[in-house]
Amino acid sequence: MENAYTQIYKKQQYGLVGKHSAVKVCHWTKSEITGGRGCYKGDFYGIKSHQCVQMTPALNSCTENCSFCWRFQGFDSMHISDEDDPEFILEESIKAHRKLLTGFKGNPKVTEEKWNEADNPKHIAISLTGEPTLYSRLGEFIALARKRGISTFLVTNGTLPMVLEKLDPLPTQLYVTTAGPTKQIFHDVLNPAIGNAWENFLRTLELLPSLDTRKVIRHTLVKDVNMPYLEEYAKLDSIASPDFIESKGYVHVGQSITRLGIENMPSHDYVVEFSRALGSMLGYEFAGERRDSRVTLLAKDPSKAKIDFSAI
Repeated sequence: MENAYTQIYKKQQYGLVGKHSAVKVCHWTKSEITGGRGCYKGDFYGIKSHQCVQMTPALNSCTENCSFCWRFQGFDSMHISDEDDPEFILEESIKAHRKLLTGFKGNPKVTEEKWNEADNPKHIAISLTGEPTLYSRLGEFIALARKRGISTFLVTNGTLPMVLEKLDPLPTQLYVTTAGPTKQIFHDVLNPAIGNAWENFLRTLELLPSLDTRKVIRHTLVKDVNMPYLEEYAKLDSIASPDFIESKGYVHVGQSITRLGIENMPSHDYVVEFSRALGSMLGYEFAGERRDSRVTLLAKDPSKAKIDFSAI
């Protein structure tokens, strides 16, 4: 794949896959493979960070331009005109991920066991950048991953409910970013590129209870911009009725620093305060937190948070 942004992506250590996909090794994968701590998803849900592939099938396509997004936003379309085959994307994403990890094989901090496990990924986070539901063959991609015993974590902004309604199979865990507590804030913070984005987003929330998979609402919280608005978030969350609610504080890094200030970063304690208050309003239990990621977990049933991914 060669386009106007190719060199930028390569400089940022993306592994480019085909015409519209990419992988990138996240900080927590590198940390866990070298004997350090893994991602908060390990604490919350039981995944192994060193066996997780972070990727997107919609590298240059999105329906929003979020002010808090720290990724490079090379979005030039809301349509993927020439789509790659899902089996090609899956195979090449794993190959690209392995290639990016190659340098760790000789690292003295990496045990042979950890290396062998990392070389055999068990989770795919379809969340790197862009809006993955714009890829029309997403269901086939998820099915292929499942066939290989790989769990899928799909993150969507919820602006394409018609895709989620027909998505088959559903991912192991479905995240819907909920960062606009009101229509005005939704437009101000998420900068949607489609006129009916708010209405579509509400349709997604209404759809969630009927979807037979694990569902997570994720609040990306920007101090003095879209938080606290507790009553507004509680109203939206009660419509979605998710299994889990993650509240994650905005971090002033990457591309977002040109749009937001460091004062817009909520402290972890403020995120905890927000989360506990929200949980009380909704009847959810405060089930976890990670200070280094400024993230908390609310759960309908905390006993169901961690699952046996080997059974996927």
